[in-house]
Amino acid sequence: MIDRETVAEVVTLCAVAGEHLLVVGAPGTAKSEAVRRVAGQLGGRYFEYLLGRFTEPNELFGPVDLRLLREGRVEFETAGMLPEADIAFLDEVFLGSTAVLNTLLGLLNERVFRRGRTVLASPLRVCVGAANHLPDDPALAAFADRFLARVFVEPVADARLEELLEAGRRPAAAAARPGDLLGAVDRLAAAARECDLDEVTPLLGSALRRLRGAGVPLSDRRAVRSQKLVAAAAVLDGRTTASARDLWVLPLIAPTADTQALARDTLADLIEKAANRSLVHAAEELSRSTAARAELLARTGTALLAEHRGLPAGRDSRLRLEAALREIDAGFDPADLPSALAGIRAELVAAVAPS
Repeated sequence: MIDRETVAEVVTLCAVAGEHLLVVGAPGTAKSEAVRRVAGQLGGRYFEYLLGRFTEPNELFGPVDLRLLREGRVEFETAGMLPEADIAFLDEVFLGSTAVLNTLLGLLNERVFRRGRTVLASPLRVCVGAANHLPDDPALAAFADRFLARVFVEPVADARLEELLEAGRRPAAAAARPGDLLGAVDRLAAAARECDLDEVTPLLGSALRRLRGAGVPLSDRRAVRSQKLVAAAAVLDGRTTASARDLWVLPLIAPTADTQALARDTLADLIEKAANRSLVHAAEELSRSTAARAELLARTGTALLAEHRGLPAGRDSRLRLEAALREIDAGFDPADLPSALAGIRAELVAAVAPS
């Protein structure tokens, strides 16, 4: 997908952190498709539903068990429904009725489904909610606060419209076989719970004070749970101790697109060396640091070179290699190039040189 890598990577981050994600963007910006593809790669039981004003709780949580009802017990059939899902996607999440949202609130917060006499521990790793815009109703504030991380999606940038058009012309890909990465997610989540945060705690406290001082509204709940995103970022970067390199996640907890931009500016000096080897697009977009930019360009260059070597010589592949070279040269002085990126640049130069 074009320009939706950040959404995919933040879904993974939240699955490892055990937190929920809200994706906000105009209709037609591929929010749903991005989440479906990540869920397909992770595997496990997936539940998806489009909420509306008249959505009944049974549509999400399961119908009453009629056999038990005849015995005078009100319990629910949850097989294949949200309470038994490993990954969930709820589109137009704020349109749900009070009955739906109240039940959902407990499920998201406690990972326990309670309705009637049914009490069920939920295996839910991450719930992704989507909306076209943030709710104006103050009554929805408590529910919205359960989505710790937020990603704001814009239409694909004009500079990448040709890529979008080309992707749109390709035949629809055959449905991929479900992935089997849920076990790896669980192992990473266990590692994140054991991650050493002592070193980064003073920096994290300073960062949160700065954000509040700059006018970014952060509840105590969001401040405390931000540590889970920091720990998840560390283990996804291959470390057991969190550091300043992981603070790029903090703009995610700001509640609006404007406050996320403010958070990036406010924390610019603290996250100037932030990066992540697994989540290169998200780290670069949220930190705008040179280290993250170098990681992203190196990953992009490596992928382009591999693609180029597998194709017949042609103008199209050379143009993309030249574009990657220009991006590297525009972002870094030759003397400041990290060694890994310098090596990729040398390979790109050799690949586009006339034969």
